[in-house]
Amino acid sequence: MLLTITLVISVLIAINFLLLIFSCNKTTKRVKSVEKKPTFIVTKNTTNPQPSTQLAPTGS
Repeated sequence: MLLTITLVISVLIAINFLLLIFSCNKTTKRVKSVEKKPTFIVTKNTTNPQPSTQLAPTGS
């Protein structure tokens, strides 16, 4: 009985490795294109100073 269990587990492991080997997707290495450095565009944002508004104190 111990021999049967060992044999069954060994066969299942062998089938598992065969499925693992043949089911893997073969990927080819892509040639990396030359990476371009990012271009930074600098714009000046002018903001008008907003007059500060004071709120009335509220009591609670």
